[in-house]
Amino acid sequence: MAFSLNSTIGEIMDNPKARIVIDKHIPGASGNPMLGMVKGWTLNTIISMPQANSAGLTRQKAEMLLAELNKQIE
Repeated sequence: MAFSLNSTIGEIMDNPKARIVIDKHIPGASGNPMLGMVKGWTLNTIISMPQANSAGLTRQKAEMLLAELNKQIE
């Protein structure tokens, strides 16, 4: 299953290979206790929030991350 901007954080983090990629780009993300609050959110939801843009998470960066995730899970 390929990940997209419509994938939820929970779907991504449930995949061990994807979790490694996420932790590479966002160290400690998979162990963050706040993760439970956003597991049902899609990447589209997250990147539409002003806080994401302030933190440097743009649509372009999310798409680059998705490309790496999808390459790792092939």
